[in-house]
Amino acid sequence: MSTVGVEEEFLLADPVTRRVTPRAAAVLKRVNGLPAGAKAHRELLDTQVEFASGVCQDLTELHHQLTAGRRALVEAAGEEGALVVPSGTPVLSAPVPPPGDDRYRAITDLYAGQVADYHCCGCHVHVGVPDRDTAIAVVNHLRPWLPTLLALSVNSPFAHGRDTGFGSWRMVEQSRFPGSGPPPRFASAAEHDTAVDRLVDCGVLTDAAMTFWLARPSPRYPTVEVRVADTAVTAADAVAQAAVTLALVERALEDLAAGREAPEFDHQVLAAATWTAARFGVDGPAVDPWSGVAVPAPVLVRRLVDHVGGTRLKLSGAPTGAHRQRAAAENGPEALVDWLASACITAIGPGTPAP
Repeated sequence: MSTVGVEEEFLLADPVTRRVTPRAAAVLKRVNGLPAGAKAHRELLDTQVEFASGVCQDLTELHHQLTAGRRALVEAAGEEGALVVPSGTPVLSAPVPPPGDDRYRAITDLYAGQVADYHCCGCHVHVGVPDRDTAIAVVNHLRPWLPTLLALSVNSPFAHGRDTGFGSWRMVEQSRFPGSGPPPRFASAAEHDTAVDRLVDCGVLTDAAMTFWLARPSPRYPTVEVRVADTAVTAADAVAQAAVTLALVERALEDLAAGREAPEFDHQVLAAATWTAARFGVDGPAVDPWSGVAVPAPVLVRRLVDHVGGTRLKLSGAPTGAHRQRAAAENGPEALVDWLASACITAIGPGTPAP
């Protein structure tokens, strides 16, 4: 099995107002007891923290690391009077000061109001591959499956205290950036790097690590990095997303070993499929990247399971994060924030029946 790792981004919220609060620097100073090879970082805004697992040999090890990382962040945040909220977008937002880090300051200078309230959090899955050219070939195989990965992971239905109607409002926020959405098809790592450098030269990316494509060769690690998923409610949800991603990457590696290159897809159809997945999750229509027509979302989920082999992957049919957020929000947005904070380090989360 390929190695696997996950980066989880979280929001920090004030336990009284339940609005995002800029305490990341103080929280991170208190974090200790992380698993070997794991790290905790800040993100674009001081309302966000990230836990990055070490390189894991299997999903059991990954689950252990993610659970330990969440617990360490929750304990550190509690000491600073903050909640750790596992949601792709904040339920209740608030103005925050600009970041002090030089790179993040350059990002805010470039994107201005576009990032002033950009508290979006994702779950990034890394799967080990032999080299960057292989990573590009794998990403080409992943392109039609990225919308279904998003549909399974939607966990950001609320923004500014209101239900947006989307399963993943984070994806809508992210789509406003250049270099976002489904990745183009590239013939090699060199072609990919040339395209990224061109966007930097155009002045729309601050550096080559700034692309928002939903899958890419990692700029830092020998991995394929899949960044389509919203931050998961629980560690088990994050592991489930990693399991699906891992299965897709391993199937792609098998196809490449057998000489099967990825087919081309209409980029506008892939963009439509991504938008539809963000809007409806697994509940409504989806766009079939192969035929370019609308189909029920469960049809594509079943196709994904068949594609990777039923013995390699079994999806439980559990409710998505967006489903659970809407159920918890029946008592108001403050109650939803409390529920998310409680669910962060529990198996399922209070008030949610086991699937």
